[in-house]
Amino acid sequence: MPEHDMETSSGFEPAYLGLLRSGELARRARRARQRLRECDLCARYCRIDRLQTVKGAVCRTGELARVSSFAPHHGEEDPLRGWRGSGTIFFSWCNLRCMFCQNWDISWKGEGREVANPELAAMMLALQGHGCHNINFVSPSHVVAQILEALVLAAEAGLRLPLVYNTGGYDSPEALELLDGAVDIYMPDVKYGGSGMARKYSKIRDYATVNQRAVKEMHRQVGDLVLDESGVARRGLLARHLVLPGGLAGTQEVLRFLAEEIGKNTYVNIMAQYRPSFRAKEYPELRRSASPAEMREAYDLARRFGLGRLDTRRPISWPAATL
Repeated sequence: MPEHDMETSSGFEPAYLGLLRSGELARRARRARQRLRECDLCARYCRIDRLQTVKGAVCRTGELARVSSFAPHHGEEDPLRGWRGSGTIFFSWCNLRCMFCQNWDISWKGEGREVANPELAAMMLALQGHGCHNINFVSPSHVVAQILEALVLAAEAGLRLPLVYNTGGYDSPEALELLDGAVDIYMPDVKYGGSGMARKYSKIRDYATVNQRAVKEMHRQVGDLVLDESGVARRGLLARHLVLPGGLAGTQEVLRFLAEEIGKNTYVNIMAQYRPSFRAKEYPELRRSASPAEMREAYDLARRFGLGRLDTRRPISWPAATL
């Protein structure tokens, strides 16, 4: 592993603590809340006053975030899960409308419950108390304001873990500006290499353009993924791409973008988890998983483009003192 991809854990401080000390974190939270009044905190730009109503808001989320679950998660990428798990908080609803969503009960039906910001802060602290390596916000694009308000409370109460922004990748510049210096690890999906398939399968017109702009900005903020001496992520970008059958996600275009416009040192998880779920049966071309040959082709493309940091699951020998 390149030397600049490693750092020692001693002396690590999450980025948001600097903002907390200067008072900027609280100012960001206030600005984010104000933006809810004509919401532009995702690239849908619904312009709804979410403090008053959810009518017309694609995310169907008002003043309070809705949480499906929170717990240590041992199924994430190795640099996130480590040996104590990633502290995931799964938010209900979503700003995308993927026809094949495997978590449709959360993202489409909104299963979960509304939580006030002090409770959201308490969830972060509970995950830290459990020993998790990070706080992992899953599907956070529509709750940036609530996250920032809760983060102020959690940081004041002793939160010291890096934050992971685990997003579908349809994020607005306005939201990313508010998150600059608060998020340590960006983990965006790069779902599609072109907007035609995104419109058909995720009901969004300009995904590829918006997504690539957002990923560039995320990388500008945090750089390449940096791991500590135990292989646990501390800061940087980790990109995910789900391979669809028949090349429907534009995998070649996605990998070319990551290699040429983000960088060949980008940490990429090429995912084989696609299974026909939810409404995929309505599309004959989505009724099967990607084949082993299609997955091999995706990995071959990545290597051909010079992407060398591809996520793999392998046994890791953790320091004895931490077991």
